[in-house]
Amino acid sequence: MQIIRDIATLRRAVDALKLGRKSVALVPTMGALHAGHLSLVRMARRVADHVVVSIFVNPTQFGPNEDFAAYPRDEAHDAALLVEEGAALLWAPDVSVMYPPGHATHIAVAELGADYCGAARPGHFDGVATVVAKLFNQVRPDIAIFGEKDWQQLAIIRRMARDLDFAIDILGAPIARDPDGLALSSRNAYLTAEQRAAAAAFPAALRAAAAAIAGGGTVAAALADAEAAIRAGGFASVDYVALADADSLERLTEYCAPARLLAAARIGTTRLIDNLAVE
Repeated sequence: MQIIRDIATLRRAVDALKLGRKSVALVPTMGALHAGHLSLVRMARRVADHVVVSIFVNPTQFGPNEDFAAYPRDEAHDAALLVEEGAALLWAPDVSVMYPPGHATHIAVAELGADYCGAARPGHFDGVATVVAKLFNQVRPDIAIFGEKDWQQLAIIRRMARDLDFAIDILGAPIARDPDGLALSSRNAYLTAEQRAAAAAFPAALRAAAAAIAGGGTVAAALADAEAAIRAGGFASVDYVALADADSLERLTEYCAPARLLAAARIGTTRLIDNLAVE
């Protein structure tokens, strides 16, 4: 596996991978790889000839009081995992490569980024959209794969790709979960043993709400019950629990397919997100 840190070398390497009309899939990450990330790499290997994984902890998607400095980083370990999974190339630029002096262009996806995590983390999705657009232009993949755990992010990237005419297939990969249902996340490493045990209340509350809505219960009651269950499970606060149109992310007061339950909550100092389809 090649590890590349400058754009000129990256472009030559990707051109070589594409010789003979071979396809390239990109899996963008911020590192601290876990089984969820590796499931994206495996999906990429199934749908493309070569897999490029990027690792870049993007400062523009962190707020001033968020965990940019503390975000877990272990490139050597991550690289070893990617070698085992058969990735062809690791794109690992530093901040000066991604945002050289004088960088002044930013991308905002209006409306889709305003609610939910966008409201709780102002500017977050502008940072995400900007860095993903740059990664698309740098790597020039045929396919890009993102986890469905951040459903709002996936919807924003799909809209951005359509609006800016990126000729890239954007694929969502199913959420990888621990046996107790908690979605895998790099931030799970922040949880104490007690918090980790309590965190299972989060997906359990969403499963109950999804079942209630699918069974004909009122949306408002199901969402209120879910928020109460999350708090009772040991979470300090709930940023939101909402039923949304799966494509437009518009909040729904009555069930209408396709719909998605979206939620974010804090346990200790750690903010977790999750979502479920309601069918």
